[in-house]
Order: sequence, then structure tokens, then C-alpha cells
Amino acid sequence: EEVIIVALSDETTNLATGTAKASFHMPYAMTLSKVKASVNTAPTGSVLTVDINEAGSTILSTKLTIDAGEFTSDTAATPAVISDAALADNALITFDIDGVGSSATGKGLKVTLYGKRT
Repeated sequence: EEVIIVALSDETTNLATGTAKASFHMPYAMTLSKVKASVNTAPTGSVLTVDINEAGSTILSTKLTIDAGEFTSDTAATPAVISDAALADNALITFDIDGVGSSATGKGLKVTLYGKRT
């Protein structure tokens, strides 16, 4: 199993919504099996939402979320659903933050991609 971890923010600044908060080119082709998000400060009031894109198109039919008061997406009420698991070698992967919490924003956001090289 291959694991790629991407930081979408620093550790202490409030998260803000926006597109392409982080990006990288895939170092190899990979079949994605799981995605996970984590923060070091939990969002409150509403969920934190992340979208992952390959070459400008989402790879998730249900976006990645961290529930209010939680630190990871592991126990999200609505789990992420991968709709495009085939990530191409050298494909541009970008991460959008679509929601950050409403009462207090999360901080220290990281996204982990799990899969196998193809």
C-alpha cells in the first residue's frame, strides 16, 4: 500500500475555503482505495469539507468531511465516496476546502491518500 499525505494549511492558522489550497503531480499511477482528512483543531458548528480533484475534475462523488467537534474523517456521519480511483502518473492533484466549520474553523488540515501503484 502506498500512502501520500498532503498538508492543506499550516498548524495554527484558521482554515479558509477556496480552490487549489494544495497541489502536486502524482509521482506514479495509483489505484486509490481510501482517503482521510485530519486536523489538529476540530471545526465546530458545522462540518469541514474537502474535495480532491485530478486534472480539474473531482474524484469524489461524496466529498471528504470531518464532523463538527471531530479531529478526523474516520467517523464522519457521511463517509467520502471515491468515484474515480484511477490516478494517472504525473496527473495534477488539487485540493479544495469547501467548508471549514461555522462557529470555529478547523486548523492544521492534512489529507491522506491510500492506494496501490499500478
